[in-house]
Amino acid sequence: MELQKNLSSQMDEQLVYAARVAEMVKANYSLQPKACVETYGCQQNVSDSEHIKGLLLKMGYELTESTDDADFVLFNTCAVREHAEARVYGNLGALKHLKRRRPGMIIAICGCMVQQQSVADRIKKSYPYVDILFGTHVSHRLPEFVYELLMGKKRVFNISTENRDIVEGGPVSRDGSLKGWLPIMYGCNNFCTYCIVPYVRGRERSRAPEEIIREAKEMVAMGFKEITLLGQNVNSYGKGEAHGINFAKLIRMINDIEGDFKIRFMTSHPKDCTEELLDTMAECQKVCHQLHLPMQSGSDRILKLMNRHYDIERYLYLIDYARKKMPDIVLTSDIIVGFPGETYEDFCETLKVIKRVKFTSLFTFIYSPREGTPAAVMDDPVSREEKGKWFSELLKTQEAISREGYANMVGKTYRVLCDGQGRTPGSMSGRTDGNVVIEFAAEPDAIGKHFNVEVKELTNVLNGAITD
Repeated sequence: MELQKNLSSQMDEQLVYAARVAEMVKANYSLQPKACVETYGCQQNVSDSEHIKGLLLKMGYELTESTDDADFVLFNTCAVREHAEARVYGNLGALKHLKRRRPGMIIAICGCMVQQQSVADRIKKSYPYVDILFGTHVSHRLPEFVYELLMGKKRVFNISTENRDIVEGGPVSRDGSLKGWLPIMYGCNNFCTYCIVPYVRGRERSRAPEEIIREAKEMVAMGFKEITLLGQNVNSYGKGEAHGINFAKLIRMINDIEGDFKIRFMTSHPKDCTEELLDTMAECQKVCHQLHLPMQSGSDRILKLMNRHYDIERYLYLIDYARKKMPDIVLTSDIIVGFPGETYEDFCETLKVIKRVKFTSLFTFIYSPREGTPAAVMDDPVSREEKGKWFSELLKTQEAISREGYANMVGKTYRVLCDGQGRTPGSMSGRTDGNVVIEFAAEPDAIGKHFNVEVKELTNVLNGAITD
């Protein structure tokens, strides 16, 4: 209880800073200044940006989608893929010209990428027009950093790891009104050899269940139709906590909240996926029958090198158990191609599992080394060109499986949530509980409503018609 009071006081302190900044902003601008937040990477980063936007609103800014007319630009970065880092550096370089034209503009950068000391040092040296840089553990202190800058501090850089507590009670500006993100934990303890996340996000910390339930109830009251629970490994929620509530029990608590909404979650780690969790999914009416279970490789040898702590026999057992309990379940996964030391024979083991499971879709990547991870220094004799050939073979295999799966949906009826316009002119788009997109004829006011839709045909998309 004392810890919770202390964490609450931390946010109260930041809201005081936000109010001071708002006063200064009002005095310095004739019109309300605008802030633009650009987010790179995963859904966790998107959720973090929603909290950052909430703080910016408290500081007197209005939000804009464009950097061109922004008085405050913030990049929330990702460190998982090399391509994401390259994009950040490129876009950061483009801001130099904006800063020259408008020297009063504030440029800030935060997130996983800058939590790395080498990156922070590079930005400090090579991008002198960046005013504020802060890491993943101190994002709630943004009002304090802006206040220090406005009070005359030349630059504010903070990637401290000292405070890794979860500070609750901050404002949130959500990006949508139908589907929302609900973080339940932060950090990761798994230390997969290819992954930088434990180093930049820190060790696992679970939010208090009462805080999660409070926020979930707020989202339902606001009209959200889908709530996605977020964490680097949601399956390990509650480990080591005195309250004794694990992820399956937490899902049941959220399922008991009154209201018309669905529950999704990501991401799951196979080593912590249990029969209890799969039983819970099957028994809870509001939980979508969709499971994203990253396999990464179909080779036990490569899984061991990746430090994944499961083998393919265990993985396939979980798949079979899930399908036994939920015959309609939609399964998706992540695959890394060309991990250091992987042979074509190892890759073929991956193809074998993919053909056996028949995932609805895959998120596929060619291995990208991350400085500071064990895999980055492993022997990697296979050329990028050869890995590209394997990758193409994987895509071709999965495309055929996906199309077969979508074709099997023709003639069946699904309950979908209409969430926007379709790609086909005059159509609307909706998602099944399995997160599969179907397009159908409907009026624009259909957004936010559920419909029973019969799939009529498969062209480049699934096309259907409302049956009720």
